[in-house]
Amino acid sequence: MGDSVGQRNSVDSIPHPLPSNARCHRLQDSLFSSDSGFSNYRGILNWCVVMLILSNARLFLENLIKYGILVDPIQVVSLFLKDPYNWPAPCLVIVANIFAVAAFQIEKRLAVGALTEQVGLLLHVANLATIICFPAAVALLVESITPVGSVLALASYSILFLKLFSYRDVNLWCRQHRAKAKAASAAKKANGTATQSAVSYPDNLTYRDLYYFIFAPTLCYELNFPRSPRIRKRFLLRRVLEVLFFIQLQVGLIQQWMVPTIQNSMKTFKDMEYSRIIERLLKLAVPNHLIWLIFFYWLFHSCLNAVAELMQFGDREFYRDWWNSESVTYFWQNWNIPVHKWCSRHFYKPLLRRGSSKWLARAGVFMASAFFHEYLVSIPLRMFRLWAFTAMMAQVPLAWLVGNFFQGNYGNAAVWLTLIIGQPVAVLMYVHDYYVLHCEAPTAGA
Repeated sequence: MGDSVGQRNSVDSIPHPLPSNARCHRLQDSLFSSDSGFSNYRGILNWCVVMLILSNARLFLENLIKYGILVDPIQVVSLFLKDPYNWPAPCLVIVANIFAVAAFQIEKRLAVGALTEQVGLLLHVANLATIICFPAAVALLVESITPVGSVLALASYSILFLKLFSYRDVNLWCRQHRAKAKAASAAKKANGTATQSAVSYPDNLTYRDLYYFIFAPTLCYELNFPRSPRIRKRFLLRRVLEVLFFIQLQVGLIQQWMVPTIQNSMKTFKDMEYSRIIERLLKLAVPNHLIWLIFFYWLFHSCLNAVAELMQFGDREFYRDWWNSESVTYFWQNWNIPVHKWCSRHFYKPLLRRGSSKWLARAGVFMASAFFHEYLVSIPLRMFRLWAFTAMMAQVPLAWLVGNFFQGNYGNAAVWLTLIIGQPVAVLMYVHDYYVLHCEAPTAGA
């Protein structure tokens, strides 16, 4: 290193016979060399974007030429309803109010001492267990409910389960705090330190407070949520227009791009042509990943911001920079902040307080997530293959592998690779099994 610096200094010190304005060479590195210090590659990024648009435009035209226009808005309605006079999924969502009111009534009686903590815990456990089992039973037993309707209903019940779990925990913490610090809270009120706008326990136990929490874009309950000062009408209008546009775009891409690719993959999977299977997988990966990215923006930015603006909910951190993830763990901690906050507050940290190791607590979080992923896929499809559960549990060794052997940009590339390839693998697995179970079996029987 010292010799190199000395050589450069000696070169610079050589006298030049030409005047300075006539010299065209100096000591410098190529721009692509790390020693050059150059970092403005915006033009190359723009080139990548243009190439991406052109390549996808070619695929889009190829798809139109081969299949024609497959987008059919009327067909979308049939995904939600088999019979226009029979709406089992919306009815199931409406019935969910019973469980929310049940949790509220339990907390009201616990607040005044009409129930002991043991009895209250038993009733909450029964209520939460019913929230999981009841819609699953309806989805499996009622023939008129569609798979898409089942997914939406089960997702609603899963969200309600997480919310009421948090509702119970926070109110329990408030009762424990009240029992330990009655004198301290009385002193604060006497000194005027408590703000009049803040709600304290048990004044929060009202239907208005309960339903604000149920509709708020969060899974973690608080007595006093941060509130925005006003509703920004232009911001809300933009988000609503995004919600309408992107839902139509997703449906169109699924009908026009994904469905034909999946249908053309069935024979390949049946014949077990491995080279063709890989080709089908890579072909499905592009539209699947594009739709997933659109879904992320639609849900976490457009939908949740629209709801938050309408309800003047102040905390808008629904996601962080997961696209910069250099590890699988960082991705799962930052792409879905409402779920991450719930898992950390009501699952991960309680396990640590009970003496569990960090590795065991993290594995428990992934197992709970794997259960809900499988719950939202297998029950609507009425088949149990555990592909979603296995894929989620595989994140534990994958996180260890990426964290230990890939760093920096390599780690980020590994995370993107798992996102782009992993999802279409699961999609093809479920579609293949559903096709074999519901399409080939009746034909073979006939």
